[in-house]
Amino acid sequence: LNRKRSNDEEIEDVVAGIIEDVRSRGDAALVDHARKFDNAEFQINEICMAQAEIEQAASRVDKAVQDALLCAASRIFAYESVLLPQDHTWKDETGAELGWRWTPIESAGLYVPGGTASYPSSVLMTGVPARVAGVSEIFIATPSAGGRLNPAIATAALIAGVTRIYRVGGAQAIAALAYGTESVARVDKIVGPGNSYVSAAKRRVFGAVGIDLVAGPSEVVIIADGNNDAGLIAADLLAQAEHDVYAQSILITDSAEFANKVAMEVELQLPELPRGRTATESWRRFGAIITARSLPEAVAIANRLAPEHLQICAKDPEHLADGCRHAGAIFMGVWTPEVIGDYVAGPSHVLPTGGSARFSSGLSVHDFMKRTSLTRMTRKSFRMIGTEAEILAKSEDLEGHAISLRKRELGLGTRRDARK
Repeated sequence: LNRKRSNDEEIEDVVAGIIEDVRSRGDAALVDHARKFDNAEFQINEICMAQAEIEQAASRVDKAVQDALLCAASRIFAYESVLLPQDHTWKDETGAELGWRWTPIESAGLYVPGGTASYPSSVLMTGVPARVAGVSEIFIATPSAGGRLNPAIATAALIAGVTRIYRVGGAQAIAALAYGTESVARVDKIVGPGNSYVSAAKRRVFGAVGIDLVAGPSEVVIIADGNNDAGLIAADLLAQAEHDVYAQSILITDSAEFANKVAMEVELQLPELPRGRTATESWRRFGAIITARSLPEAVAIANRLAPEHLQICAKDPEHLADGCRHAGAIFMGVWTPEVIGDYVAGPSHVLPTGGSARFSSGLSVHDFMKRTSLTRMTRKSFRMIGTEAEILAKSEDLEGHAISLRKRELGLGTRRDARK
């Protein structure tokens, strides 16, 4: 369980070089790196896709896919709208007015993978929360090998109200969004999943720009009792394993008999998967089936793992979920497979991985907003607590701070222009 599940060794220097190249050469570097890493040929004036090109790509999408994307978008919009934070002010016992105000960031860059996997669902899971937050400009960066935009990604971008799409990917796209180039606008925050190069780049540009999180390989932990269908649980494990060879699927059960049944089902189902080679390597290297002494012990193990996805298939899953302190997202009941959360449940599927659910949350409308505190003191409230502030300022040897406070104590009420 502690084995490293990423392929980011020896890529830090490569990523640093790419970022510096983009900062110094701008668009020219983007074209060169796209040719080298994405096998994509385009000119500088084609970095930013024309609206007509996006609409034309969207026109080729399958009607069923379009309807499914609209369904997902409406559910994400509804969920994020309820989550939208509210401004608030109040007066305390001194008469001071306190509160906070929420304001959206001005621009966001959505990274959308387009290499070994292309995920239009990620466009909605990042773009819709940004739109609900009130972000003015939403940009997409996505590699376009072969020069053509995935019709489903184009459709999702139109649904989410994306402002512009750049046909660049990898670390070079992150650098462009963070620092800007002749064609790519600098953004306030970069969000969305990507490979190890993208994650390394996000780590490096943080500070110059905000980021959502540094995502690692996807993972699921399933807590299941022996009353489940072994075939269903095996399918749920493999759904995660097919993401990539570094994904991790773990079953924790209180039944040794059920554990053996699931293990056999996994072996039967692996050859049937179109992405069976990927799923097989993931399962062989990082998959696990753990037999716990009880379901509460299974919960304790899950808390130590702090998984990205936690699926609970047992009697009274809500009760077990109450004990789960660390998980990016929890799916309760046999009718709630983790896969439903990837697409249409409502909450974003951009979640903390690698144990980071211990201290962070999944992407939401909150990630596209800033909370500003508000304070207004009256003469009365200032005099009630100003002395304490002056004492603390002196204790920190900040005499200028103390003077700022003391002058008000001495001067207010004696000058004609003194105000409340």
